[in-house]
Amino acid sequence: MPLVFLALDDTLLDRSGAYRLWAKGFLDEIGASQDDLDWLVAVDADGLTSRWDLADQIRDRYQLRVPAIDLVDELHEGPLAFERLDPMVGCALEIAADAGLVPVVVTNGAAEQCEGRIRRTGLDRYVADWVISEQAGVSKPNPRIFALAAQRVRMRLAGAWVVGDSPEADIGGAAAMGLPSVWLHRGREWMDTRFAPTRVVGNVIQGISAIMASR
Repeated sequence: MPLVFLALDDTLLDRSGAYRLWAKGFLDEIGASQDDLDWLVAVDADGLTSRWDLADQIRDRYQLRVPAIDLVDELHEGPLAFERLDPMVGCALEIAADAGLVPVVVTNGAAEQCEGRIRRTGLDRYVADWVISEQAGVSKPNPRIFALAAQRVRMRLAGAWVVGDSPEADIGGAAAMGLPSVWLHRGREWMDTRFAPTRVVGNVIQGISAIMASR
């Protein structure tokens, strides 16, 4: 039974899509032009920008008087209201499980927030388990977090796959362990010359299909 490590953000859950929907509403709320949507998306950097830094940039750009801590809370909670599990992703995970794959979420982030998203969206019904970096005390691409995930489901790392959209955290982690990987390109070109994914696809459903086809 092949073990499949899956990223959370922009892999199993459309974090970027939820943020974009929130950003549209936020611009309307403060009376700013929707032309600024691309700026809000760019400065977020797929969630890699610190919420405090992002809050400061937004306050400066729009001369907002709202306290920074309130805006940080909004940046944390606002996009979550728009986050949903795509039913087709749930279906793909069910098919994968029926075919003998064991899907496990491996994600970097805050434990309470990540676990809350997994449970609230119903993703917990479709995966064998999950490991979150804050809880684990180690982050992707460190191989230890993947080893911990394998231990959680009492399986070996040998034969496992890694699926995700991050070249460094996901594909770099797979390369460090000598495991095959599937990169979700999201319209990007692969640029890293240190390692390369085994497969390149557009979304997680195609990624699961690629793994099943390789068996």
